[in-house]
Amino acid sequence: MAGESLKFRDPELAKALAAALARHVEEIGRPVSVMHVCGSHEQAIAKFGLRSMFPKLLTVIMGPGCPVCVTDVPEVDEGVVLAEQGVHIATYGDMLKVPGTVKSLADAQATGGKIHIVYSPAQAVELARSLPGEEVVFFATGFETTAVATAAVIVDDPPKNFSVLSAHKYIPPVMEIVAEMPESRVEGFLAAGHAATITGWAVFEPFIERHKLPVVVAGFEPLDILAGLVELVELVKNGTPKVVNMFPRCVTREGNRAAQAQLWRVFRPVGGRWRGIAHVPNGNLRLRDEYAHLDARRRFTIDVKKLWDYAPTHLANQCICGDIMAGIKNPYDCKLFNKECVPETPVGACMVSNEGTCKIWHLYGGVPDLSEVSA
Repeated sequence: MAGESLKFRDPELAKALAAALARHVEEIGRPVSVMHVCGSHEQAIAKFGLRSMFPKLLTVIMGPGCPVCVTDVPEVDEGVVLAEQGVHIATYGDMLKVPGTVKSLADAQATGGKIHIVYSPAQAVELARSLPGEEVVFFATGFETTAVATAAVIVDDPPKNFSVLSAHKYIPPVMEIVAEMPESRVEGFLAAGHAATITGWAVFEPFIERHKLPVVVAGFEPLDILAGLVELVELVKNGTPKVVNMFPRCVTREGNRAAQAQLWRVFRPVGGRWRGIAHVPNGNLRLRDEYAHLDARRRFTIDVKKLWDYAPTHLANQCICGDIMAGIKNPYDCKLFNKECVPETPVGACMVSNEGTCKIWHLYGGVPDLSEVSA
């Protein structure tokens, strides 16, 4: 209504949604597990203590929705090798501590690597323009939302000393992998509203047709998430596999067609490994042949194998990030969590990014039980 603002943190409405969620789970009468595939959802769930409002029989799992966490070890190695060759590497700040085989980008920086933190692809282009005599590589990470921004600078005639090392990922294919895992307990998915703003919600219809699991698109405010979960659990209860858009203020069926056109003009989906999970068919985004002159993998010789003979294994082999991102385990199941593995000295990628499950649970706690806390 005119003169009224949207409210997404109303305590009374939150209680009503939590009660509706509890009713649906009670009517199902058994444990229910659903998965969200977005680090921003996990941040909001943890920050606002939403798990304390979930019924005991409902498990809300964080899936592989952290792009930093799923950036594979060889991709980090590529950035490290380029830095050791004297190339300027521009990337997002949460990529610095992500472990490679032997070194992170932060380690490379400590030994003289030219690593620059940027907040957008456009900043990486400006860095290249300010260093006309030197090569600048943008180590590009993130899902389809940030890939669109990378595509925009690629088609906008960047300087000749600029290129892109793409570690971009595409979310819909990994949902297929999770749904097909024998250990998976997931009965429905809460999809990320910002990604669906680009792709549209209809992108999930083929997935639903194949796997007969419901998908609900939700925003990131507490009430967005609670309302999305109420809808999702009701679909599970009724055995209704369909997609429901609970983020209509931003998401449409078709999505942003102009952004999609730019994304697929620049990138092509290829199969590739997501750290700790599996080989994901069509899960990686790589530059098309028309943009080979801007592809760092084709522009430089990147020999990552020279790092592998020196790979430490004693702690890395104990990391269970892959099982955590697949929803099979949670951070408390890892014997390194909050001991050897903390944000200052992360062993696994899930402890590095602000969107990683282990980092979030370290900051906010995981599954709080407030039943004994007095008012």
